[in-house]
Amino acid sequence: MKHALPVTREQDFAAWYQAVVSEADLAEESGVRGCMVIRPWGYGLWERIQKLLDAEIKRTGHENCYFPLFIPLSYFAKEAEHVDGFAKEMAVVTHHRLTAKDGTLIPDPEAKLEEPLVVRPTSETVIGTAFSRWVQSWRDLPVLVNQWANVVRWEMRTRMFLRTTEFLWQEGHTAHSSREEALEETLKMLEVYRNFSESCLAMPVVAGEKPENERFPGADATYSIEAMMQDGKALQAGTSHFLGTTFSKAQNIRFQNKEGELELAQTTSWGVSTRMIGGVIMTHGDDDGLRAPPVIAPWQIVIVPMLRDNDEDEAILDYCKALAKELNAQSAFGEPVRAMVDARAQKASNKRWSWVKKGAPLIVEVGPRDLAQGNVAVLRRDRLYNEAGKPASAFLPRADFVAQAAETLVDIQNNLYAEAKARQDANIVRGVTDFAELEAFYTSGKKFPGWVEVQWAKPTGEALDKVVERLKALKLTIRNTAQDAQPADGACIFTGEPAVERILVARAY
Repeated sequence: MKHALPVTREQDFAAWYQAVVSEADLAEESGVRGCMVIRPWGYGLWERIQKLLDAEIKRTGHENCYFPLFIPLSYFAKEAEHVDGFAKEMAVVTHHRLTAKDGTLIPDPEAKLEEPLVVRPTSETVIGTAFSRWVQSWRDLPVLVNQWANVVRWEMRTRMFLRTTEFLWQEGHTAHSSREEALEETLKMLEVYRNFSESCLAMPVVAGEKPENERFPGADATYSIEAMMQDGKALQAGTSHFLGTTFSKAQNIRFQNKEGELELAQTTSWGVSTRMIGGVIMTHGDDDGLRAPPVIAPWQIVIVPMLRDNDEDEAILDYCKALAKELNAQSAFGEPVRAMVDARAQKASNKRWSWVKKGAPLIVEVGPRDLAQGNVAVLRRDRLYNEAGKPASAFLPRADFVAQAAETLVDIQNNLYAEAKARQDANIVRGVTDFAELEAFYTSGKKFPGWVEVQWAKPTGEALDKVVERLKALKLTIRNTAQDAQPADGACIFTGEPAVERILVARAY
């Protein structure tokens, strides 16, 4: 069977991923290392993610705001652990003007900034400084804000959507009067991310707490949603951090409680990014390109008129436009169906395959015979081929297709999730009782090994460092302790001490 992409997942998963990004017109290199141009189809996916998630964030009581891209270096210097965690990734502005010298542009020595400015890697420090101005009394709490923005982290190894120097994200920041309320907020937003990933992206995840070594710099606790990619690796798709009073101390976020005493506010932060698009690619893509979940597909139904430069073309186009209008009057997932007509002056087969690679959930072709008979040829992107390995187009009366379209989109969404969930469940290995068994699993030669759940004594400090080094030799990391994991009932495979929980180990992006 010949596929649309030049390489398959089995042949080279990394090259396949890059091929999907390119062939599906999602993004391209920008000329700056680690920065990408997000093309309309890729940005359309992000716009859908942003719209849907923004509604959920606002539903939970948060308001959107915006903070500057440039942050004074002194803001970071107030919180040693935080700045140490991001120091190697920070881009710093030291001059505000260039000058020409010997025909070359250089920073103007007379335009050196009094204080260097960090290009936003995250906003805890600048938002914490604002909170210190906004919060004076318990009556000012909680503060619940979110911003959609870009951030810059100077990554050493980059891959489009997954790890880029500049990326787009949302970051929520909140301040509370009590530890209990802040922790409740942290877990609430983790659940928002879990539900969003599974219901909108059709991407099953494991939600849980990260180990000490994987915490966000300065956090008391970090929670994540972890998704399994088709190559068995884990992708951290979103994080929610309980920051306690770390940043309150550094930024002086204090309030007068009901008894008239001064207290430090308890804060949180949480975020997801364009990395989610990379997760969608590696969860749902096949050897012909992306398969976009209908909930986030910019266009859910693409109608391709089969034009032949003759007198029938105008009638076919009119038929397709009328069909799109009928479809757009339908509703799926609580919104109008998004259907469009691809009237580009290209061969119909080329247009069909371009939409296959982009992953449009339903691709509808209309030719002269369909026009005459009142039919359409429908291709479901989640079930592209029949048993003979040929594109499995279904020929339906137009009225029947319109009546079934919304239900079909829901079925595609559910099918993508069920397929990914079955793959995840089948590739989490449980019952590993010692490190030798873990090592044997990951050195067995299996091309795409999955995750392993192990008993965990929750070591800290030097003991944890030793565990991390042992795992690093196998290119493994500790992911999280699943919220729904079974209670521990044995010994930790790393320390031999009684386990207190079960934790997931995997190779990861």
